[in-house]
Amino acid sequence: MHSDFGSSRLVRQLGEAAPVDAPAPGMDFAERLSLWLNAFDAIALQSAQQAIRAIRTAAPPRPGAPRPPTAATLAEDLARVRSVLSRAIGRELDPLATALPASVAPGADPGYAPYLHRHQALQRQMDQLIAPLRDHARQALAAASPRLRQLAALDATLEHLLAPREQALLPTVAQLLERRYAQTSPEAFDREWRLALLAELDLRLEPVTGLVEALQHESEHQP
Repeated sequence: MHSDFGSSRLVRQLGEAAPVDAPAPGMDFAERLSLWLNAFDAIALQSAQQAIRAIRTAAPPRPGAPRPPTAATLAEDLARVRSVLSRAIGRELDPLATALPASVAPGADPGYAPYLHRHQALQRQMDQLIAPLRDHARQALAAASPRLRQLAALDATLEHLLAPREQALLPTVAQLLERRYAQTSPEAFDREWRLALLAELDLRLEPVTGLVEALQHESEHQP
């Protein structure tokens, strides 16, 4: 979960390409969250919170299911996913090897199209790797203790409620960066583009990182 939507590195970087509305100063987490939820979402969240508070036990093991991963295993999985995606972002971009839209004539300067195409492909790759990791982390927390099971349930609820807003906003990152492409040299833009993708990766991994850290803290303080 993000404690401060407006302070993420991605938002600060995109502010250089286009104005980004900042939340009013002094707003707490609940007030910032309300900016992302409508009335129906708020009702659903309140109902979910009541159910979450009623949780008193860890999730029972499922018959035949493998043992939940340890905190160390989850941390390794998180580091591996981050490494795979970071390397993919750092890979050299070859416009000639990129499948471009039909609107780009053969031999013509593709302009921003290779970056847009690659950005969208990397976003799909992030979705494919991070979503199952987050679900895996929630399963581990749910089996660890009643308190962590509550946290896992809250994370699942927030992911469901915030997903439509994130799905609408994150694809616009590549579109905002197109403005920077027209304002900077290719070399400077290439660096900014990769930094923006790394910032987006950090943003997408924040919820999983929080879950893993919660499990690590629980493991370290068990009697």
